[in-house]
Amino acid sequence: MVANFLANLSLTGILQVALAFLVVLVVVVFIHELGHFLVARWCGVKVTTFSIGFGKEIFGFYDRYGTRWRFAWVPLGGYVKFMDDENAASQPSSDALEQMTPEEKAGSFHHKPLWQRAAVVAAGPFANFILAIFIFSLWFSFYGVRSLEPRVESVLPESAAAAAGFTKGDLIVAINNEEITSFADVQRHVMTSGGRELVFNVDRKGQQLSLAVEPRLSVKKDIGGGDIKTFLIGVKPVISDEAMTVRHPGPAEAVALGCERTWVIITTTLTYLGDVVIGRQPADQLGGPVRIADLAGKVAKNSWQDLIFLTAFISVSIGLINLFPIPLLDGGHLLFYALEAIRRKPLSETSQEIGFRIGMAVVLSLMIFATYNDLPIIKRWLLGAG
Repeated sequence: MVANFLANLSLTGILQVALAFLVVLVVVVFIHELGHFLVARWCGVKVTTFSIGFGKEIFGFYDRYGTRWRFAWVPLGGYVKFMDDENAASQPSSDALEQMTPEEKAGSFHHKPLWQRAAVVAAGPFANFILAIFIFSLWFSFYGVRSLEPRVESVLPESAAAAAGFTKGDLIVAINNEEITSFADVQRHVMTSGGRELVFNVDRKGQQLSLAVEPRLSVKKDIGGGDIKTFLIGVKPVISDEAMTVRHPGPAEAVALGCERTWVIITTTLTYLGDVVIGRQPADQLGGPVRIADLAGKVAKNSWQDLIFLTAFISVSIGLINLFPIPLLDGGHLLFYALEAIRRKPLSETSQEIGFRIGMAVVLSLMIFATYNDLPIIKRWLLGAG
């Protein structure tokens, strides 16, 4: 297998995947950490380190405030370190806090009011959302909003749509009472349905009909032999110049559409994860850095404009994941702060340490699971299948 891998190596292809992966991840991580950094500075917190990547430093420099900006060899994340951070949980000992001088306390993160600490922590994920909204807004401004009419061109035999009574020419106007304006809306509802029944309102030559459909799970093989699973109903849209509309929104509408697209990604992701928990959706579609690298490489082969769009999508995902209430992630810190607000005093160091260990175990388990799901991609790379 190794010999086959070496024989199929394409230096250009490897560089393209690596560069695309680095562009996406570095931009997303930088913006995330920049959110923490800017709000911390605004709150008067002394920041000692701003790191892109982990491990040994490649290069770095000090700014005029004494912050070390560094780039490290492992580009799978980053961090902002405050002057009073003494462990990986960002929680120094109470003795260390009490021994600080008044000048040190003024720049200490843990001496700041609760709302400022919460704002610093939440700023990272929300910076990711802002980046996505910015990219989507520019995208809609420059490339316009393209919408394919949600009209049925054909119905696959023996499909869920055929069983429900769909026919050629049906115009889908609503799904589960939510207005449908494009075929992309139809795809989103079906793919995230988890197999739940969907009620379609259709216009058939002026006649209003209601059709109930249960999407069916479809499994196809990718070029590496891995399974691609998604829910389908078995209809194809009308693809023509007449069915496609393109409009260029103004700045305000573009921002509104960027917010809407970001919100759709958030809700769709949460719906999928909820369905995974209850068993409606397969969990093997969850991936990690390997899948991001593979997807970035494929997108970059098409166009760098699409890679920018993918960056926005990944940024939303990273921001959302970091808000999960898991100790070690930003959401875990916010959970601790919420408990502190309720109790009117911080959790004990022991409780926080236990929470940190649990969070570490959860995060490592998720990373192992995601890597396991990405094994077909690694196999495809080794076999030189693309």
